[in-house]
Amino acid sequence: MLLGHVNATGGGPGVFADLKSLKAGDVIEVGREDGTTAVFTVDRGEQYGKEGFPTLEVYGNTEGAELRLITCDGFDPATGEFEDNYVVYAVLDPGAGGAGE
Repeated sequence: MLLGHVNATGGGPGVFADLKSLKAGDVIEVGREDGTTAVFTVDRGEQYGKEGFPTLEVYGNTEGAELRLITCDGFDPATGEFEDNYVVYAVLDPGAGGAGE
């Protein structure tokens, strides 16, 4: 799981500003401490209200290696708060270096 901000301090774009542009089939590469790269394929993206956030679906155990990218979403200018979260679900692709290239 990786968490990141959609906006940066001072109002600029955050590390996950373009998270919602990821679509099924897109590839995410994550550098590992040992110098290898884990390759994940995006399955889907979902927007959830913070009140009904599906904690087990997002943070629960999975049968295989999976990745979740999570950021805030649903900015309400009236309150200045983000009312939702956006989650990208991705699965490890062992055939593309996921097992430790």
